[in-house]
Amino acid sequence: MDPSPAPSSSTSAPERPTPASGEDPQSRGTPMEQANGFAAATLAELRKVVWPSRQQLFNETVAVIVMVAVSAAAISALDRFYGWGANLLFR
Repeated sequence: MDPSPAPSSSTSAPERPTPASGEDPQSRGTPMEQANGFAAATLAELRKVVWPSRQQLFNETVAVIVMVAVSAAAISALDRFYGWGANLLFR
């Protein structure tokens, strides 16, 4: 006989957390109040964002455009090379 302990009842589905300070879950406000709370929280988070300076934004935009152009040129060169090779091979 195996003396392992019986499975505990804590392995069942987790219980839903109880609302803080005895708040009734059904009394969270009207949809309009909820939307206003969401908008206020969103604006509070947006105030925490560190926005780039105009110069930093310009420099990073130029870097992205240059990298896209270099990548496009590399892909085009490879395509032309393999096209040339295929034309020689399958004539």
